[in-house]
Amino acid sequence: MVLAESVPPPAPPPPPPEPIPAARRDVAGLRKGLAATRGGFIARLSALFQGTKAIDPALLQHMEEVMLSSDVGPKTTHAILERLRESLARNELADADAVWAALRAEATRILGIGGGAIRPTTRPAVVLMVGVNGAGKTTTIGKLATRYGALGKKVLLAAGDTFRAAAVQQLEVWGKRVGADVIKGKEGADPGAVAFDATTRAREAGVDLLFIDTAGRLHTKVPLMDEIKKVRKTIAKAMDGAPHETLLVVDATNGQNALAQAALFKEALDLTGIVLTKLDGTAKGGVVLGICDELKVPVRYVGLGERAEDLREFHAEDFVEALFGKADEEPAAA
Repeated sequence: MVLAESVPPPAPPPPPPEPIPAARRDVAGLRKGLAATRGGFIARLSALFQGTKAIDPALLQHMEEVMLSSDVGPKTTHAILERLRESLARNELADADAVWAALRAEATRILGIGGGAIRPTTRPAVVLMVGVNGAGKTTTIGKLATRYGALGKKVLLAAGDTFRAAAVQQLEVWGKRVGADVIKGKEGADPGAVAFDATTRAREAGVDLLFIDTAGRLHTKVPLMDEIKKVRKTIAKAMDGAPHETLLVVDATNGQNALAQAALFKEALDLTGIVLTKLDGTAKGGVVLGICDELKVPVRYVGLGERAEDLREFHAEDFVEALFGKADEEPAAA
């Protein structure tokens, strides 16, 4: 009698990751980081209300001029002002403070569509980072790796920008700094193959988070956008359900061009969030309103400086308070 071979039981699934604690809220620090936008967009809006007693359609027209010139975008500007005009017609805006409060409420409504930090619900959580050249993808990956490494998470990095040796080297520097391995291929290698290998390695090694860098690509170049679609499909072949996050890194100093970039990337990929970098160096912070309003893609992080801790988890209420709060107000850190 031939005995049937015993089949070993399947390996148990990895345990769910530990929850990520909420980041410390720091509205005062956020306000300092948004000084350029507060000194531009917000200061110009505030000036319209100085000494204003009568609230009439002319004030809203001046607000429209400021918002359009501050890269909020025509569609979003129109939507906000239409709501204010309706409130004005119902005699709900009695004075300048009421108009300002209504404007803040509109901003909170637009920005409060979701977002916040990556909170993995599976192991590994695969995060695909995309964007144009110079937006800050690789640096953002390094900052995120620092953040999650400090929380005790095991992180793996993938150098999917195989066409720029400097990008691979930059990622390796971050990897050494945070104690994370970096998966890379030869220069000019197929980025999809690197992503597939990294995803497979992440599963085998039981890491918590895998961040995959990609080559910066002009959003207007169809072949390059097709390539990133293939990379995404390749990741899904390596792990069902991956990538779990696809984050678009956008340079806030690009203003309305940043909105155009985001629109085309959303069309090509299933974006789960935006990382808005270099907000500390621009008066065009109003673009965040246009991105959230027109694309319905939440902002997940904002970059307010060079340090790893300057990549802040995005909270709509804190952002609006930091942006629209009066200069003589000193919000306490929470």
